[in-house]
Amino acid sequence: MNAIEIKNLTKNFGSKQALKGLNMTVPIGAIYGFIGENGSGKSTTEKIICGLIHPNGGTVKLYGRNHTDADVRAKIGVLIEAPGCFQNYSVWNNMMLQAANLGIRDPEKAVVNALKTVRMEGAATNKYKNCSLGMKQRIGIAMALLGGPTLLVLDEPINGLDADGMRIMREVLVEITQKYHCTVVISSHILGELEKIATHYGIVRGGKMIKEMTAAELEAGCRTYVALKTRDMSRTKALLSCKYSRVEEDESGYIRVYDAKEPEEIVTHLYENGILISEIKTAKIGLEEYYIDLMNEKGGR
Repeated sequence: MNAIEIKNLTKNFGSKQALKGLNMTVPIGAIYGFIGENGSGKSTTEKIICGLIHPNGGTVKLYGRNHTDADVRAKIGVLIEAPGCFQNYSVWNNMMLQAANLGIRDPEKAVVNALKTVRMEGAATNKYKNCSLGMKQRIGIAMALLGGPTLLVLDEPINGLDADGMRIMREVLVEITQKYHCTVVISSHILGELEKIATHYGIVRGGKMIKEMTAAELEAGCRTYVALKTRDMSRTKALLSCKYSRVEEDESGYIRVYDAKEPEEIVTHLYENGILISEIKTAKIGLEEYYIDLMNEKGGR
């Protein structure tokens, strides 16, 4: 049994088909990175999972049951777009209102635990309007945690955060899976940050799922390359392009060679042509580059 199983999901908005037979599988306990360009169907899928909109076709099962089942719906915590808070109320009062709305028996204990989990216990008396973007995102997650959900659906919770805010958010999300035994579905455009915490990935394009994989499968599938610098980069690139099929210059000023068997063969080839290497290293592409390559393969940019 999986936390989420979606088969042949379709959704139309008038004449526009937002989802075109999307399939999705999220294992229990996963941090599932949901990736795709704007308009690819991520938010629509998440809203259907959470019951905010209804599909035109297909099936959505949560923990083996239909997603409209009242008992299984009670297991979902949601943060899509922004938390619904009163601007002039304190963080504490907003949380208590949400606890009352959910009918939680011991609201004060639940609020204290949720705020502590998201590192916000020291800001409980702050007015919501005076909180930073990162604090507001964590308040939204704290609200989603009220009631002890086993599935948490988060739409772009780290976008717009500074480096420290992203670090805190990463720690919070990992702790949630451990402390609450929660499965997390998280969409984000910041793929470098997502790569640090996700255990599984789903890549969607044009309303269809084009790739699902584990973090281990991503690691195995990421191409290795040799990156180097010389004093004559133009001539170096020209020489290497005659020998190797994919040679590129990256934003850091390194020449990348993707299909060399060993760095030594590049060193020898350049030395024989009178070029000395000043820097050389072997590395792997990350999630962002893997995603871009995949989009290009599928006819993207």
